[in-house]
Amino acid sequence: MVGTTGWHDEIDEARSIVKKSGIGLVYSSNFSIGVNIFFRIVENAAKMMNKLEEYDVYGYELHHSKKIDSPSGTAKTIGDILVKNIRRKGKLLFDRAEGKISPNELHFASIRAGSIPGTHVVGFDSSADTIELKHEARNREGFAAGALMAAQWIKGKKGFYTIDNMMESIIGGRQDV
Repeated sequence: MVGTTGWHDEIDEARSIVKKSGIGLVYSSNFSIGVNIFFRIVENAAKMMNKLEEYDVYGYELHHSKKIDSPSGTAKTIGDILVKNIRRKGKLLFDRAEGKISPNELHFASIRAGSIPGTHVVGFDSSADTIELKHEARNREGFAAGALMAAQWIKGKKGFYTIDNMMESIIGGRQDV
């Protein structure tokens, strides 16, 4: 299993090594089952909001001050899900916004401070209301439980898999909205 980020440019090489070795491997930017359910909730919400142009979308993440990466791999995955499913958003902006952002940009902010647990928020805002979806990790147990689940799931399998493959076999395929 691989749960680190920052090596995505080497994923084809990793696939080749896995194939040559005849082993099974599960990759995820985050092994928390809760986060992976959150990804699916965000995807379904984004598909709905794609049809409602009066709602703009935003995202932000909060983490403790010792977190090494910013944005996190989880934030990047959430941003990719949103841009893939909301056609009016074509560009992710993780850096500081210098002035007004263009309508096709989706700003996803990262905050690092104190001992804040990993928190990811996606919001949909209109002149009438705001809808927010939130996942907050209370501790490392969720990551460990997901990694153990992935280790059990990959047993006896060969090939390169993502946690999406595992989640589909456990909770079913993607929902059409």
